[in-house]
Amino acid sequence: MKKYLLLLTFLSVIGNAQIVRKYSNEFLNIGAGARGLAMGGAVISNQNDVYAPMWNPAGLTEVESDWQGAAMHAEYFESIAKYDYISFTKALDSKDGVLGISIVRLGVDNILNTTQMIDSEGNIDYDKISKFSTSDYAGIISYAFRPGGNQKLSVGINAKIVYRNIGKFANGFGFGFDVGTIYRADSGYQFGAMLRDATTTVNFWSINQKELSAVVNGEEFNPAPKDKMEITMPKLNLGVSKNFEINRDLELLPEAGLNVDFAKTAAVISTDFASISPYLGAELSFQKMIFVRAGLNRFQTVTDIEDLKRKVSMQPSAGIGIKYKGLTLDYAITNTGIGGSNYFSNFFSLKLDMRDFRY
Repeated sequence: MKKYLLLLTFLSVIGNAQIVRKYSNEFLNIGAGARGLAMGGAVISNQNDVYAPMWNPAGLTEVESDWQGAAMHAEYFESIAKYDYISFTKALDSKDGVLGISIVRLGVDNILNTTQMIDSEGNIDYDKISKFSTSDYAGIISYAFRPGGNQKLSVGINAKIVYRNIGKFANGFGFGFDVGTIYRADSGYQFGAMLRDATTTVNFWSINQKELSAVVNGEEFNPAPKDKMEITMPKLNLGVSKNFEINRDLELLPEAGLNVDFAKTAAVISTDFASISPYLGAELSFQKMIFVRAGLNRFQTVTDIEDLKRKVSMQPSAGIGIKYKGLTLDYAITNTGIGGSNYFSNFFSLKLDMRDFRY
């Protein structure tokens, strides 16, 4: 049943194409790295490693020597959807900046294709049910630097190439840019900003009408959409954090911030121009080797199905991490839905920092 619903969802996405969409390329907003996911995305001002491109590419400037590699795997909705991330970043020998390369994939396999199940005369033939897969890919090239050598300020840029495939029905290519910055104040506070799809991200779709269309009793179903271009509007993430040394062994790093969508959504504060939702998270570290994390994100106003009352929902998250020399293993668990959904997803990520192995 779930895969029938997924098919209907994907077909409705391409069948009701609009130029501007609220949730275009949403797979790039999931984030990467179990650390950031466990903290509810509260890493806009403090993610300073190979996972930074998915949160704020400016954080890459903390990779000051050698290289880092990372990989993450996660599964959603009882393993129906699979999410993978792999990344590599290296400090340039010229000390002019840091270069990163990342690949992201979100895929769903074995979806039932029922478009040809009913023939032109209305007869049902279950033997004509087949299966297909849908996948979203993104290749990201990141560059981060400190303008004029200013140690307080970092700037980062992502150049994104997107490929989206919906079986034999449709595929699309897109491109766009993200811009991020981090400012480190003398007081110890760090301020971060990430503008996703800064120039808008444009996807161009190609539709296979022969595969998509179905004609029953002379009536065509699933006609090809007229608009084959979609635009992803910019999103702004703002965050502030500070690291507190509790004692010689313990440190606490909290962050709070705002997610701003330039569209009307179910966010706590929502207008026709923009919707604003807060987030917060924290990381407690012991001797910079063992980490405990928690966060709250996706604050939304929803209507209860039973009593029709409006209420505020949120997405909780938590996780742990362990670091030994240059190897870091992180785990996160987070609620994949809203309104008290019982669906939780597990994230595992691994990071290799060659600098810590060499020195």
